[in-house]
Amino acid sequence: MNIVILDGFTTNPGDLSWAALEPLGTLTIHDRTDDSDIVARARGAEIVLTNKTVLSRDVIAALPSLRCICVLATGYNVVDVAAARERGITVCNVPEYSTPNVAQAVFALLLELTNRTGHHDRTVHEGRWAACEDFCYWDGDLVELAGLTLGIVGYGRIGQAVARVGRAFDMRILAHRRDAAGLLDGAERADLDRLFAESDVVSLHCPLTPDTAGLVNAARLARMKRTAFLINTARGGLVNEADLAAALDAGTIAGAGLDVLSIEPPPASNPLLTARNCVITPHIAWATRSARRRLIEATVENVRAFLAGAARNVVG
Repeated sequence: MNIVILDGFTTNPGDLSWAALEPLGTLTIHDRTDDSDIVARARGAEIVLTNKTVLSRDVIAALPSLRCICVLATGYNVVDVAAARERGITVCNVPEYSTPNVAQAVFALLLELTNRTGHHDRTVHEGRWAACEDFCYWDGDLVELAGLTLGIVGYGRIGQAVARVGRAFDMRILAHRRDAAGLLDGAERADLDRLFAESDVVSLHCPLTPDTAGLVNAARLARMKRTAFLINTARGGLVNEADLAAALDAGTIAGAGLDVLSIEPPPASNPLLTARNCVITPHIAWATRSARRRLIEATVENVRAFLAGAARNVVG
């Protein structure tokens, strides 16, 4: 059984181990794979592991030995699942491994926007506090979360974890989910128009699909309060980036905290890189060592289950 990892570096840059995969087949690990090298590297593999390397319909068609694709992530939009299904290829992902980390990252971004911790730390180290006439100073408005409304778009495992943290800050929770009948665990159900209009913080936790692409656009941003914040730790394509940059620069909303962008790494021309009050981190909400260890362990179990004829975490 030939197993090929196409882009193992981000999951395991050397602080973890792939050793548990070795008894399951002949293992080949690539740190990164350019699009032009995918077919050559995956040819002959029965099982391919990918994180962000795209397995398109054309690539899948060029890999006659392929039987299983294991995505080293929860989101699986990098795989043409329909093309895989037509070939009888199993596609598995890893749900839940990063849930506590993403919830933590949501509030890291939000607290940076509301407390401006990084900004004030920099000014202290630049000597401003030492030269201050008063015992303290602050720049801009410092915002208290207690009593504010947190709107969560996508109320699955991660959305619910974010809600639990929000409740710990004494925030009111509005939630929108595709499954209208699903339980909201005490959150108040809201359609998107109401959620964007009433929320002081909107946090995105839905998958990127044709229906959700560009979900945050000029019209929805215009419905938000001028004091509101947008947080996106889900997928960059959920947001029309030009519209968000324009809204930030015009003061339509107060700020945004983003861990994802539509193109990663972003081109220097991305308007959000220079937009007003926009905090951006480089897609690290999932990347604690604990989460990456869980990701590898769960992927090993996915491979083991597939080989045993009882595939698990199958998508599509």
